[in-house]
Amino acid sequence: MTSGSQALCSKTSLLPPLLSSRAARFNPLRRFATRTVRMASPDPSGPPPSSKVDSATAATAATSSNAAAGASSVSASSAIDFLHLCHRLKTTKRTGWVRRGIREPESVADHMYRMGVMALIAGDIPGVDRDRCVKMAIVHDIAEAIVGDIAPSDGVPKLEKSRREKEALEHMCRVLGEGSRAKEIGELWMEYEENSSPEAKVVKDFDKVEMILQALEYEKGQGIDLDEFFQSTAGKFQTDVGKAWASEIASRRRKEE
Repeated sequence: MTSGSQALCSKTSLLPPLLSSRAARFNPLRRFATRTVRMASPDPSGPPPSSKVDSATAATAATSSNAAAGASSVSASSAIDFLHLCHRLKTTKRTGWVRRGIREPESVADHMYRMGVMALIAGDIPGVDRDRCVKMAIVHDIAEAIVGDIAPSDGVPKLEKSRREKEALEHMCRVLGEGSRAKEIGELWMEYEENSSPEAKVVKDFDKVEMILQALEYEKGQGIDLDEFFQSTAGKFQTDVGKAWASEIASRRRKEE
């Protein structure tokens, strides 16, 4: 090997360590890792930036949560006042049964409770919110806590009956505090009153189904003919579930004859 070749080899043998040294100094991944470690290191004079961000986010979330809770909260005083009014639903007897001489007739609350159970156990219906039906069932006669159970035989025009009940409902909502809970009760009641949704149609049917089921039970238990209640609902059911349940009740009644 010539001296020139030896010199060239000697220079070439120096390249790998030189390149390694430069790679170590200029490797972008190494620089990124170093920068990342440095940024993640805590500032001894205060909390790390991520902690500040987390604290701000938590504070914002807490503020939003508190605002939402405040909008839906009901004071203890308002709640008890409202529930005290609702107590009358437990003591107000259903007018139709009273006038037919039924012994120990059901109350308005009894009627609404079983309607709520009906909505709870009914099968799923496309386009119908079952939970909303349950709520509507336990709200639909709530104004009767103040105006009583106004029956068709009372001779009160439908519009006048609706006016009295709406006025009573508005009073109850004011007692409750007029927050989001009161608003929901008012909306459910109006939706039922106007028969303006699929849920209202289902609950309207449950109102009639509960009545004829109760009539059948009184006929069996007290030996009284209550055919007028069955006649008053004939052909007035709007939904498949209402028609099916009414048909089952009628079938059982025929077997009792």
